[in-house]
Amino acid sequence: MRTATHRLLERERRLAFWMLLPAFAVVAALVAFPVVWNFWLSLKPVLLADLRGRSLFEFNLTLANFRQVLSDPGFGSVLLTTLVYTVGGSALSILLGLAAALLVREEFPGRAFVRGLLISPYIAPVVAVTFTWSFILDPQLGVVNWLALEQGLIRAPIPFLTGHWIEVAGWGETWRLPLALLAVIFFEGWRYFPFAFLFILARLQGIPEEIYHAAAVDGASPVQRFIHITLPQLATVLATLFLFRFIWTINKFDDIFLLTRGQAGTEVITLRIYDYAFGEFNIGAGSAAAVILFGILSAFLTVYFCWILREAE
Repeated sequence: MRTATHRLLERERRLAFWMLLPAFAVVAALVAFPVVWNFWLSLKPVLLADLRGRSLFEFNLTLANFRQVLSDPGFGSVLLTTLVYTVGGSALSILLGLAAALLVREEFPGRAFVRGLLISPYIAPVVAVTFTWSFILDPQLGVVNWLALEQGLIRAPIPFLTGHWIEVAGWGETWRLPLALLAVIFFEGWRYFPFAFLFILARLQGIPEEIYHAAAVDGASPVQRFIHITLPQLATVLATLFLFRFIWTINKFDDIFLLTRGQAGTEVITLRIYDYAFGEFNIGAGSAAAVILFGILSAFLTVYFCWILREAE
């Protein structure tokens, strides 16, 4: 009896292995192999013309590509811009998503239409929305500058996507702000807040109303109910959303490329990788920059998950 049961379990294990084998093969071919191949290219002096040559398999490894990337005088500013763009865009999209979810949480006429309208930035083609934003923010033809000039808010048109810096006076000080970078961060927040909006709204609808009623009976104000009830209930969702948005934003290429081409202080690491690979035809340097980006993302994930585990304990 035991032998028959043991044989049956062995057959089930083998069947499970063979059923998982196609998935493992797809992951190895589409994920593992490109990562390993990129690491290999980053350690070799490879130009675009060398990609079909046999020299790719020679064991002539070197760190010259990493030295070239890290010794670039502009690499530090590109790295800082990448982090500011990633953190700012991720945080703004989550804040806008939270505000939108709170706005449509309660019943009101036309709520379903408003919910559908709020999702439109996420489903619209990126080429269309970047063209629209470029036209709206244009210093000569854009509606934003036209309205600001008509209302007397500004004296001259503002080049939102081509101006590197703008000086703003406030609180007795003059602040020097990165204009184009702020513009692409606002675009990032507007474009991807519907993703956060859907997750936050789903979690909000799962919070029992009895908790809010009990807090109101105890004299808690709306702000206190939001701070002490809503935010703790949303903590896990907000942390997960920030993780996803950080990963996706730091790898973003098309948004900034279509809006500014990386000009006016908006160049990020993904654009630098593109310039190395297809501007200078230096595949080795582009691969090294991609490995550096992978290392930054891995460090963030390590810190993030260590913090999550510590909070869980």
